[in-house]
Amino acid sequence: MPSGADILATRLARQGCRLAFGMPGGEVLALVEGLEAAGIRFVLTKHENAAGFMAEGYWHRQSLADPAAPMAPGILVATLGPGAANAVNVVANALQDRVPLIVLTGRVDAAEAESYTHQVFDHQALFRPITKASLSASRGAVHRVIDRAIQIATSGQPGPVHVDVPIAVAEGEEPADAFFRPAAAPGLPAPDDLDRARALLASARRPIVVAGVDAVNHHAGAALRAFIEAFGAPLVTSYKAKGLVDERHPLVLGGAGLSPRADRLLLPALAEADCILLAGYDPIEMRINWRDPFPPGVPVIDVAATVPQHQMHRADLALVGDVGLILAKLMPEADQKPAPSWAAALRHSLAEAFPDAPDWGPHAVFHTIRALAPDNTLASADSGAHRILLSQIWRCHAPRDLVQSSALCTMGCALPLALGMQMAEPDRPVIAFVGDAGLEMGIGELATARDLGLPVIVVVLQDERLALIDLKQRASGRKEAGVRFGGTDFAAVAAAFGGAGVAVESREALGAAFTAALARRDRFSLIAARIAPDAYQGAF
Repeated sequence: MPSGADILATRLARQGCRLAFGMPGGEVLALVEGLEAAGIRFVLTKHENAAGFMAEGYWHRQSLADPAAPMAPGILVATLGPGAANAVNVVANALQDRVPLIVLTGRVDAAEAESYTHQVFDHQALFRPITKASLSASRGAVHRVIDRAIQIATSGQPGPVHVDVPIAVAEGEEPADAFFRPAAAPGLPAPDDLDRARALLASARRPIVVAGVDAVNHHAGAALRAFIEAFGAPLVTSYKAKGLVDERHPLVLGGAGLSPRADRLLLPALAEADCILLAGYDPIEMRINWRDPFPPGVPVIDVAATVPQHQMHRADLALVGDVGLILAKLMPEADQKPAPSWAAALRHSLAEAFPDAPDWGPHAVFHTIRALAPDNTLASADSGAHRILLSQIWRCHAPRDLVQSSALCTMGCALPLALGMQMAEPDRPVIAFVGDAGLEMGIGELATARDLGLPVIVVVLQDERLALIDLKQRASGRKEAGVRFGGTDFAAVAAAFGGAGVAVESREALGAAFTAALARRDRFSLIAARIAPDAYQGAF
């Protein structure tokens, strides 16, 4: 008979999972063995937090390979005690950023825990507040537990599910149950509600669309593009939804939600609209001035993956189901002409707000690299001042071309996200944009890049301070405290970890370094762009 670990791994493999990430311990050795035997490669990282982000990065790209295939969640494996505790940040990120993640933790058996306390605490109590569910595998029901975990993780708004696996369950024999319970596909709202939405859209002369992460997870890009073109509606996206429609499209206004400079242009546009359609828009990504942003009297249609539970804004009509299918059902009659586009002036104003400055600084870094990077380049961004500016400048041509922690906004994510994406797309250029503090937070994953032979390009914005916190500290009139730190020789660090590193302080040097990095496929590259301490002042 197969073991519990074998059953669990087989079910995950049947769902389409091919990689698992983590740090092994004695309590998860059977799980690792079972995963490998089922065709799921176990990838060793230096920290469980990075393992979860690598799993997310891999999932972002893998999920695009076959939109019709079942959603294959990422897999994070952590041993008991400190391993589980190390995973808390990335699991909380997966919940807020709507990432399907199966979190497997090892555990001593219940009887053993009554007398043995070393490294033992209640894993489920730890994970329950930051997951969609925390489950415990038990003898004779492993197949039911993992099927339930997959269903919960991938249905509605996806997210993390924790499965605690006692050693005796992982190693013990289990009945081979062939019955498989696939997650139900999202459907369509009631016909009357669709008719009401069509009537509101038919009378609109200045419609606007705001799209978010649920539209990305429903692969709604093609339907969204057809919809905005049919109605002449400008499209605003959250940062997670950048590239859902190619940002070179004349109706696309780019990402919103964190830059006050961009919001000063985009929020008034909402006030000028006569119908607002939300396409898989989740306001968890947005800053506080996106609370109640819709003017009174303007109808708001919320096309959502699940019934909205937040209180961030009103909606006059909620259409719950598959975002792409609903958009297709809302298309106008063949003889209805699109409203005149009012996106051109907004696109021009947004471009002028984030210009390619002639002097050296973060603007120059992002514009230079975007101009040199091939169209199929993938990128990740860490949290901090650089991410806000990058997200306004960096044009995405397709969904998930730029990934980041948009809801939790945690530091230390960009490098492992990029490593996961590179594993999924080995032939495409992948860039991790990080601040110096963010890189130092997880610098050990450069060794993971080395060990896996991944040619990721790491671009470090080096200003020797927590720039975003420094800006907030000064803006609030507080004395400087806790935002400055010393300068690291990142080029030397890269060499020590087996990569190629260089420091640059001009466009010319950056262009040469980036061109060389694109050509380098045998190891990772690190480019430290040294910028002034106040380089982000007034930038976004």
